Amino acid sequence: MHIGTLPIEPPLALAPMAGVTDKPFRQLCKRLGAGLAVSEMTTSDPRLWQTRKSLHRMDHAGEPDPVSVQIAGSDPIKLAEAARYNVAHGAQLIDINMGCPAKKVCNAWAGSALLADEALVARICKAVVEAVEVPVTLKIRTGQVPEHRNALAIARIAEDAGVAALAVHGRTRSQKYEGFAEYDTIAAVKASVAIPVFANGDIDSPDKARAVLDHTRADALMIGRAAQGRPWIFREIAHYLVTGERLPEPEAGEVRDILLGHLEDLYAFYGEAAAVRIARKHLGWYARDRPENAAFRAVINAADSAREQLRLTRDYFTALANGLAEAA
Repeated sequence: MHIGTLPIEPPLALAPMAGVTDKPFRQLCKRLGAGLAVSEMTTSDPRLWQTRKSLHRMDHAGEPDPVSVQIAGSDPIKLAEAARYNVAHGAQLIDINMGCPAKKVCNAWAGSALLADEALVARICKAVVEAVEVPVTLKIRTGQVPEHRNALAIARIAEDAGVAALAVHGRTRSQKYEGFAEYDTIAAVKASVAIPVFANGDIDSPDKARAVLDHTRADALMIGRAAQGRPWIFREIAHYLVTGERLPEPEAGEVRDILLGHLEDLYAFYGEAAAVRIARKHLGWYARDRPENAAFRAVINAADSAREQLRLTRDYFTALANGLAEAA
């Protein structure tokens, strides 16, 4: 599939997730099979563009194509300026956030709160599309509440404004991440627009990926939480969709090597002190459902240097690779 003239191959995207989809994680997921990796949301407030957090989120140096940057806010003029700024700093796709259900974001009348004001959605989409030459995409939910799903109306508004592709999470704002995603609304959106549609929500295995594609007829899939600690899920799904065969789960030794590389990239990107803290959540996800993971997490969370964090991680996964059920 393509977004504008940009090929997305394979048609699998890493969903934007605040505090997760930084450059090291995006690059890792692309190496392991994602055709697209969308950045963490970046603010449309120009007063914050030079903060350390924003500078990290807007750093795309050396990142493989296509570079997709998500912008968040509610003011069409500011969002248009944010789009121009990010394109000038390397973005090849601009994604508008109308999907985040976090209270902090919605209370600022951004994210999925915007779905309640269809006229504002139209103004935002039009302003951003007209501001840049690159394709603009839109991430949405199915609506505010299950009793009032307006994703079809939003999808048509976006298409009319020139948005090049849609990603639809199969939950409403009020559902946050609770319960189960529903795919009937995504199927209805896909049937109602001509632009590419990404199906998103609860896609956590090759079998589920195939079922969601068959049900929704979507052009592509977007995967979020299932990639946390399992970035190889993209190659597993891509292989299954093409061959119908399942790849074996990576052995502990390969997981160790992937994780150690991820840690080194985090240290280089953030600096040791910040990266050691940031890495802890990733280490917990990688160790999830593995033997003695609680003990490993307790020890790794106490490590306060990159050297110690690397040693503990290497020893734990080497022990697993050698058939032992204990961390170092």
